Amino acid sequence: MGFDQYHEPPEELSTEIRTRARMFASLTEEAEAIGWYDQRMSLEPDAEAKAIMEDAQGEEFKHFCMDLEFLLRRMPRWRQIAQGVLFQEGDIVEHGEAAEAASGDEGGEPAADESTTSSLGITGLKGTGL
Repeated sequence: MGFDQYHEPPEELSTEIRTRARMFASLTEEAEAIGWYDQRMSLEPDAEAKAIMEDAQGEEFKHFCMDLEFLLRRMPRWRQIAQGVLFQEGDIVEHGEAAEAASGDEGGEPAADESTTSSLGITGLKGTGL
């Protein structure tokens, strides 16, 4: 039985990586459900039905936050960047750039203390014309 969250052979991945892949999939599913409820509620004329949908959407948001917290607790650099961006006043992009720089992740290379986390290295593509 194949799963879309794997882009490498699952049997070659560590238990930690497979757990994170499941949590990333769950995070994505929760975000999709939140968006679906937004669409449904924007069109629903029945107040009682809309209230039920709002309650259900709140559950999805709670689950999204729980998934995100689980991942951030296991990915210290990502948590550091998130803390520099989330709940801050001002320009979101500027906070993101500053948080990324402070984490030492400007080049996309994992830090020595992050041997158990993976990186797509996307930030390493900056300035390469891609």
